[in-house]
Amino acid sequence: MQIFQYGDTEINWLSKRDKRLAQAIEQIGRIERATMPDLFPALIRCIVDQQISTAAARTVNARIVQLCDGQLTADSLLAAGAADLQRCGTSMKKVQYMLGVAEAVKSGQLDLTAIATMDDAQVIQTLTGLKGIGVWTAEMLMIFSLGRPNVLSWGDLAIQRGIMRLYRHKTLPRERFERYRRRYSPYCSTASLYLWALSK
Repeated sequence: MQIFQYGDTEINWLSKRDKRLAQAIEQIGRIERATMPDLFPALIRCIVDQQISTAAARTVNARIVQLCDGQLTADSLLAAGAADLQRCGTSMKKVQYMLGVAEAVKSGQLDLTAIATMDDAQVIQTLTGLKGIGVWTAEMLMIFSLGRPNVLSWGDLAIQRGIMRLYRHKTLPRERFERYRRRYSPYCSTASLYLWALSK
């Protein structure tokens, strides 16, 4: 299993910038979050996972991988077909999103290799151009597939909850959120790991 990579550089930076976050980091310790470096299966998984429970998502994803003979690629997904994909336990709408991503990769419209060379804003613009992929999904892919170091997602309710608990805020206007983003930068992704832990 591959995990999101961070170390003393990120921890020391964040701890110097924010005393409360420093205390949380010390109490929580090292966090290991699994990553999915292969972007195509990660995209498909993100589509499947939307608005369903973790347990249900795990089951559906496992069935799709099995249907694709253990190798989730654009070719294997397109070969599986819409009807069999839907029988894995997902909606036809999500199936169409998945097949749309596969067709974009197959046609060359979506170059997954090129995404690694793009800056964060370009990655979001490219991925959200796909049906079924919103900004939050793109940001999660940036952290857990591309290993981008500086992502703090406004659209993630658990991140918002973590910030409110850490700093004892009753509300979190966007302007205040952006102040924290600037404070944590350029290591927002590591801060995100700890904010998720605090949100539980």
